Amino acid sequence: MSETKTVNFLYDEGSIPLEVPAESAVLTSRVDELKSTRSGREIVHEAMMNPIDSPRLSELAKGKSDCCIIISDHTRPVPSQDILPEMIAELRQGSPDIKIKLLVATGFHRPTSTEELRSKLGDDLYDEFKDDIIVHDAHNPECNTKIGVLPSGPDCIIDKIAAETSLLVAEGFIEAHFFAGFSGGRKSVLPGICDAVTVMGNHCGEFIASPYARTGILEGNPIHTDMVAAAKMAKLAFICNVIIDEDKKTVAAYAGNFETAHLEGTEFLAKYCAVKPAPADIVITTNGGYPLDQNAYQCPKGMTAAEASINEGGVIIMLATCKDGHGGQSYYDSIHDAATADEFFQKCVNTPQKETLPDQWCAQIWCRILRKHTVLFVAAPEQKQLIEDLKARYFPTLEEAYAEARRIKGEKATVTCIPNGISVIVRD
Repeated sequence: MSETKTVNFLYDEGSIPLEVPAESAVLTSRVDELKSTRSGREIVHEAMMNPIDSPRLSELAKGKSDCCIIISDHTRPVPSQDILPEMIAELRQGSPDIKIKLLVATGFHRPTSTEELRSKLGDDLYDEFKDDIIVHDAHNPECNTKIGVLPSGPDCIIDKIAAETSLLVAEGFIEAHFFAGFSGGRKSVLPGICDAVTVMGNHCGEFIASPYARTGILEGNPIHTDMVAAAKMAKLAFICNVIIDEDKKTVAAYAGNFETAHLEGTEFLAKYCAVKPAPADIVITTNGGYPLDQNAYQCPKGMTAAEASINEGGVIIMLATCKDGHGGQSYYDSIHDAATADEFFQKCVNTPQKETLPDQWCAQIWCRILRKHTVLFVAAPEQKQLIEDLKARYFPTLEEAYAEARRIKGEKATVTCIPNGISVIVRD
């Protein structure tokens, strides 16, 4: 019998083991090596004292009567309690009477709740700023105003609070992103505080289909190009972005110019996340377990890691509980209602930029993968119908899915394992 090894795949709040051939590739990041003996506040403070390509925030605040800080929403594990106190202290050092507003960058997501804001900010910050917290609404034109035109054509429309402030700054964190390259930096503005019209124009079918709109790629990425332009038009003057470890603790911080400080952060993170592809006939991936494996809408993230390391016509095994269901009605309807995955993919690519559908982008990426590869999906038993509606094949256990993959591709099929599909940047 051939030698085997055990690989553990993240699933829900634990992991699922599987015996695979000993020679199978295992693609993992080294994010677990990112540890620090210093507190998050100390790391952020040092970055704020030594900004990249920018005066200190206290210098930028001089003579300013007001400031808007763009903060992340409930979908991002940004350690705001490390970042915001340092930014606020700097602002008040430069302008003691400066009036500060916190603008929540919801992008295309639902509004962040009061409970989520209190949890994110902590009681002290929330109580101090509760009357000056504005939750951005991409779907209310009255809250937003046009400030220019993106390089690709759509109007650049942002929240009026950001457009009218004397000083616009942002907090955030940097992680690999499956079509913007990386989160953070310019992304606080677009999609963070933009109108739905602008977001959909930026996330159009043509751009999502670009080979440069991939995890870890900024250069040549048309989505990134528009995002940078939006941040410049919005006059984003300063950022403080952090990198977090697997326990969501701050391990590095980058402050200053929104382009160069962000770029330094992405280059640092890529050293720990980048892995070379190991194309195989069968690729097993995950959405990183809880919380990102709780709905199907998030699953294209983990799937793109497999897509980047698979032979033509290969089989992808995806693990995600999808306990909370599809995660987006328009996402579900788009895939379910299409005759085939290829039909919807082609529809997206051929949809004019100004007619982009809500949440089209995730469905497009899902269908891009399904049209080329067989997808065997391991999820919670109650989600069998959902998985089938999304045009994948449902399996209750990893062992059963693996056995089927072997039946399809043969006993000599090669295997690549990606235990955490959202933590790696697969690239040559």
